[in-house]
Amino acid sequence: MRRTLAHEAICETLRKAIEMKTLPEGTVLLEGPIAAIFDSSRSPVKQALAKLESEGLVRRFDGRGVLVGITGGPLRLKVTPEMLSLEADPTGNPKVFAWQNFYYDFEKTVILRAVFGPARINELALARYYNVGRTVAGDILNYAAKTGIVIKDERSRWWINSLDEERFHNLYELRILLEPAALKTAITRILPTSLDVMRNRLIETSNHFPRIEPAELDALEEDLHIGLMQFSANSEILEALKRTRCVLVAGKHIQRAVRGAMPIDAFMHEHLEIMDAAASLDFKTAEAALIDHLATSSRKANERLAAYIQSHQVSPIEYVLD
Repeated sequence: MRRTLAHEAICETLRKAIEMKTLPEGTVLLEGPIAAIFDSSRSPVKQALAKLESEGLVRRFDGRGVLVGITGGPLRLKVTPEMLSLEADPTGNPKVFAWQNFYYDFEKTVILRAVFGPARINELALARYYNVGRTVAGDILNYAAKTGIVIKDERSRWWINSLDEERFHNLYELRILLEPAALKTAITRILPTSLDVMRNRLIETSNHFPRIEPAELDALEEDLHIGLMQFSANSEILEALKRTRCVLVAGKHIQRAVRGAMPIDAFMHEHLEIMDAAASLDFKTAEAALIDHLATSSRKANERLAAYIQSHQVSPIEYVLD
């Protein structure tokens, strides 16, 4: 099982900070200081910076490290956890990897079980399974709860939240109602440079389709449905959309599980149509394209869900009480 994703977590954190401009253009990123922030070795930091360089978000220069962005000279700032939107603990170290090392494996396992209905999670058994303390197990569960993958009942017991066909439909219906409303103000507030980064990543990925890594697909989905939408002026809509995020997460795991029988979807042209309209501040075109994209995604999600259920059965999980 895949349990260590340090370089991917570092890459994603840096990528978001660059796109949100909390790491300004020209900021010098050095392996040592970044590793210290994440309490990691330099190896995953080196991998993360190489990935960002391949995406055109950082570049080499005549000096140590890499520079954020594509223009301007070196800006030697002290990179802090706050600039990376990391919550620091009382010792000043960001609380990231204790649970992130195990989260992807947990997420995938729980989602592929959720399609068969609800089941209770034993928190102590979860801690033993990953050989971590109860605090780390609780962090895993609390993070999963933010996207609706798991829920806690009135007796503070954790449950896998069912992801059957009806819930998939309901969550996509909610996204169809809310995302266009979020997009209306997001396209007027997003920085053109941030949108350009998303569009360039989309085009670059399209150019080497279907030779695409799972992480690349994840990044494209997050760019449109999270990165762009978070520029909306309506914080209440954004908060409501968080409840629907599990369909994005679930969709990728189910698609990968049935990929042997079903081809990978080429959705990039749908995303590009929305982003092109957003770049032109053409809300009506962007809205129509977004609704069509979500409706198509809903239909495909149900097809994959049916295919997965037909070809798989419930398997025992050490920390799940069936």
